[in-house]
Amino acid sequence: MAMWKESMRIDPITGETQPPSASPPVVETPPRSYTQPAQGARKESVIGVGLTIEGKIEGEGDVRLAGSFKGDVRVKGNLIIDQGAHVSGEVSAETVTLGGDVVGNIHASNQVNLLETCQLVGDLRAKQLTVAAGSRMRGKVEFGWEEGELKEAREVKRVETKKPAEKSDARPSEARPFV
Repeated sequence: MAMWKESMRIDPITGETQPPSASPPVVETPPRSYTQPAQGARKESVIGVGLTIEGKIEGEGDVRLAGSFKGDVRVKGNLIIDQGAHVSGEVSAETVTLGGDVVGNIHASNQVNLLETCQLVGDLRAKQLTVAAGSRMRGKVEFGWEEGELKEAREVKRVETKKPAEKSDARPSEARPFV
């Protein structure tokens, strides 16, 4: 029969009882390493509040801009421009959610969401467009077209309407009296 002392404790790792004077075992954890995300998961890059960066962003994955960025952004993924963020340059992504300010053109292969806090000065082209009340934009907008349809629409030649025949100064011959 085993005697249990209240001062004894059980090691959670080994399950053995230890006297109170024994120090707990040291468990070494492997160093934290950055690994690739799971299959199907997307990588996200963040430019935080208070950062100002000038350059170019290109690649695959999602990008969230909360600071200021001057340059072109071309990603195969989603781009989120938070409220208070500023972007000056061309923007191209699958889906663009705009809550901050952009001075430049936006091209989205899928969708653009203009939030109530956004301001866009530039042209916008997307398959789908959502505009919240309060958002501001100055520029040309094209949406609702598939890429192939948009190209065809641009290639269509405009048919010129025929101008009415010009009036001549010639007078009709003198009228003959009816007999």
